[in-house]
Amino acid sequence: MSGLLFASFAALLCLSVPIALSLVGASLLGLALKTPIPLFIVPQRMVGGINSFPLLALIFFILAGNIMTEGGVSKKLVTFANLFVGKVAGGLAIVSTLAAMFFGAISGSSAATTAAIGAIMIPHMKDAGYRPSFSAAVIASSGLLGLLIPPSGTMILYAIITDVSILKLFVGGIVPGIFLGISLMVVEYGISKKRGYRTETAAQKAVGTTEPKSAAAPPDKGKAFRDSLFALLSPVIILGGIYSGIFTPTEAAGIAVLYGLLVGRFVYRELSWSRIASACYKSALSGAVVMFLIAAASIFAWLLATNQIPQKFVSVVTSFSKDPKTVLLLINITLLIAGTFLDNVAAITLLTPILYPLIVSLGIDPVFFGVLMITNLAIGQVTPPVGMNLFVAANISGVPVEHIAREAVPFVLVLVADLMVLTYVPELITFLPNLLLK
Repeated sequence: MSGLLFASFAALLCLSVPIALSLVGASLLGLALKTPIPLFIVPQRMVGGINSFPLLALIFFILAGNIMTEGGVSKKLVTFANLFVGKVAGGLAIVSTLAAMFFGAISGSSAATTAAIGAIMIPHMKDAGYRPSFSAAVIASSGLLGLLIPPSGTMILYAIITDVSILKLFVGGIVPGIFLGISLMVVEYGISKKRGYRTETAAQKAVGTTEPKSAAAPPDKGKAFRDSLFALLSPVIILGGIYSGIFTPTEAAGIAVLYGLLVGRFVYRELSWSRIASACYKSALSGAVVMFLIAAASIFAWLLATNQIPQKFVSVVTSFSKDPKTVLLLINITLLIAGTFLDNVAAITLLTPILYPLIVSLGIDPVFFGVLMITNLAIGQVTPPVGMNLFVAANISGVPVEHIAREAVPFVLVLVADLMVLTYVPELITFLPNLLLK
């Protein structure tokens, strides 16, 4: 049964069938050929897979990210980030990553972060003389921070599957998100220094100052901070409310939507009714895709569980090695490979039920493993053939995906190195949860 499931799933993927349909098709084939179970179990299990109240947080964070993008919040974050790092070599690239870190603390989505920051920064990076493929690679790599820096929709999904505290996962993702962000900035600085990307004039253009440098007044950091204050308060309100226990992650997602509407409509005055409609439309499309992926992966994961695939997998791996460090290395390799052809939602829904019993049997902290797993899958957002961020950046920049993928190689290498550091220095993940949430 398991061989048929995986073989048919792989065959359908090779035929360019969408992931969700491949999961459903493989499940139907396995049920029809290998079991007497009636096929009406498929829609039942699919509906059951998405019949979860915490999944509302996932949908609302998607909507909040789109509303804040349409309402000008991402522009304000870029402006604020530019004041601190915009004038160094590669300043616009570094601004992009810093702004992605800020916006990731609002959207909870890798693709949304890539789209929001990329739409603003890629044109200005091109005007400043940055190689277009490099600009797109910077945006794609920075966008993956949206999966790690809380709130993260992928963390919510992992928490639902494993019954691990969402709050602990959120806190555990803070240091790794910052760590990866700083690493990306170092790479951007090194490449920009080598290629001679100097960006003072372009940085002024990116934030709306078009006068020549000699005529432009020194930037007023106080005014820029005041202008960006409501944008900067977004993650403070969302995460502060969750961490203080004032509201749950699901309630926080709803509050994020309301806050975005109020700020975009009445403070920045950029959120027209047509933009609200556009944000809702984009969110409906994205949310439908995510929910269908979860539903499709649920039936596939249920078939794996009924055939005791997780237990068999645990037995095979532990017969090879019971050393947690060795097993984590093998899991990292597996997840990095899986991330090249599976969407992060599908990967979490499919692989977590298989890997979770293994890490529990070895005494590995589920919160630590959850953040580590999401880091692996975040790297998959910039690795072909199914790196979602690559396609989003390609759509914005007009650069072919293969050119962006080549420019992204240095970023992927440093991210993999960061992954190894997180794997073998687990305190980087567990320190804050253990300190703040005893």
